[in-house]
Parts: sequence; C-alpha cells; structure tokens
Amino acid sequence: MKTALVMYAASETDANLFYATKFLVGDPVPFVQIGRRKMLVLSDLEIGRGRDEADVDEILSLSDLSRRIGKGATMARIIALTLKDRGVSACDVPGNFPLELADQLRALKIKVTAKPAPLYPERLLKTPAEIRHIEAAQRATEEAVEEALDVLRRAKIRGHKIYANGDVITSESLRRVIDVALMERACVAKNTIVASGDQGCDPHNRGTGPIQPDQTLILDVFPRSAKSHYYADMTRTVVKGTPSAAIQKQYRAVLDAQEGCIAGVKHGVNGKVLHDEIRANFEKQGYKTEPRKGKMVGYFHGTGHGVGLDIHEAPSIGGRDSVLETNAVVTVEPGLYYPGIGGVRIEDMVLVTKSGCRNLTKFPKESLRL
Repeated sequence: MKTALVMYAASETDANLFYATKFLVGDPVPFVQIGRRKMLVLSDLEIGRGRDEADVDEILSLSDLSRRIGKGATMARIIALTLKDRGVSACDVPGNFPLELADQLRALKIKVTAKPAPLYPERLLKTPAEIRHIEAAQRATEEAVEEALDVLRRAKIRGHKIYANGDVITSESLRRVIDVALMERACVAKNTIVASGDQGCDPHNRGTGPIQPDQTLILDVFPRSAKSHYYADMTRTVVKGTPSAAIQKQYRAVLDAQEGCIAGVKHGVNGKVLHDEIRANFEKQGYKTEPRKGKMVGYFHGTGHGVGLDIHEAPSIGGRDSVLETNAVVTVEPGLYYPGIGGVRIEDMVLVTKSGCRNLTKFPKESLRL
C-alpha cells in the first residue's frame, strides 16, 4: 500500500514545509509527497506565484478540486481527493498536524499516522549552501551587536545609570539599536535579549529598564534572515564599568567551560557527555545548581541546540543523549546565574566536522569589560 507524506501548514512558520517546497506562504496550504514527487494545493491568490517559485513537481488548483467535490468541499475532502486520485489511502503526518483535520481524514477512510521527528532527517546535516546562509546571518548578527557595544563604549556613567547623548540607556533602547541594525541587513529579530544585572539570571528575560553600570549585561541575539530564512544565534556578556571579582571569576568559569566544550565537539560525540562534563566542572568550582528562594541558580539549561530553518532544532548538547554528526550546526552556550552577582552566558555556533568543529562565530568574547 502506498503511503503519502501530508502537511497542512504555513511555510512562513513551519520549517519542514519551507524545507520541502522553498516556497514562502503565510496561510496554511496542503502539501502531499508520494515517493519523491511533491505537490502543493494552492488557491487562486497563490497559484501563479507558486508555479514560478515553489520547488515542487506539481501545483494543484484548490478551486478546481473544490469544484469537483461540489458542496461541502472541506480541506479534508480536498486532501483525500488528492490522495485517492493517486491511488493512496494512507498518509504520514508530522506531529504538529491539526488534530481536527486528521480526524476528518480518518472519517473519509484515509489512514493517518503521526511520523516521529525529524520529519526530514537530512535537515539535521547542513549542505554547503545552508552553511553559507547561516554564516551570512551570523555576520549580520555580529555587526548588529557591535553597534550596540559601540553605543555602550561611548556612553558615560553618572551615578547608577549609563547615558548616551543625554539619554539613559535602557534595555529597550539598546535592543532597538540591535533590531534596527539587523533589519538594515535584511534580518528579522524577535525577542532579542538585553538583560542587565539580576534580570540576566532568568535566561529568557528580555530585559527592561535602565542598564546598570558595573553589572553583567547579557546580549542574546538570534535573528532570521529575510532572504534565506536561516537563523543565527550568538550571546555575549559584558560589563559597562568595573566588574566585581565575583563577576570576573564567574565569567572566566563560563568562558573556560565554553571553550573546553567547543574543543570536544566532533563527529560521533554524545552531546550529553559534553553537557555533563560542564556541569561537573562547575560543581567542582563551587558553582552549585539548586533552588534558592523559589528560583533556580547555577547552571540549569542545556549547553547547545541545532540551528537552521528553526532556531531550536536537533541535535542537542544537553541532558538527553544526542550524537553529533558531521555537518550539523550547533550552539555552545553554557551559563551561570546567581542573583546578586548576575548572569553570564557566552554562545557561539559551530559546524561539526569529522575531527572536530569549525567555529562559525567570529565575534570576540575574551574581554568582559567595556
């Protein structure tokens, strides 16, 4: 029995559909793949552009299929007709396939089975073209962060605040510098993190209010290229002013852990082993991971994740077994977080090779103080 692969999604937000079609569309559309033959069902609004741009074998008209069905031409009936026209009565779907649509297909005598991730295993290993796309996004990221740091370098500390051109520098104003710089480089930023002091102890706190002198400032920037739709990801921690001895010690511990992990990345290595080594070394240095006053402190997130058409994808360097393979792109981003001292995180992206890895990040990280 032939089985099709079926998706119903918007490729602007669904990386698997964009990977399969190279066609960007904002509303959900049906996609059917039987063997190596790929088909898209498009409305009159999109069909002309789809025939020009989509990397598929066949574009089907939603209007034509609806007319054949007549009254009650639901999306389930349109997909079922597309399958039955080709002698198919079973399909695999991704885990995010709409449950209601799956139930409707089953009611139409189509066998629907959820396919375990990854839907396209080849997405995990990047081609030379994909690596170039990621590096291009990374260069834009680095240039945007440099613009933000230049603002801080030229700024003046007065009391407990930092001023540039007479205005207090805030997380919001510095984030605007980064996001605008990325937009000028055809990249789209979302949820850029600019978190000062204890705000940085919550790794996903975007940061609000005035940036504090003499305290850590985490800049975590992960834009998507508007041209290629691939992501980049980089984090740097800096201090405007004079870092305390505790901050300097914490920064050195994170930097050493990050560089040690990068040195250990290579084909065939289990990411969990690398992650566990970092946690053990932090513990030996007295950096305990534990709950304090209802919040976790220490090192309580994974060390890295894959980057590509999704900002977080396989493989991983973390608490679960995940073997790294040649041409995977992963982040390496250990961190330590202690209220009263602040958060420190340093992140690069690396390309896994047979004998080691190539760091795709060129931005300096050795200097903490601006």
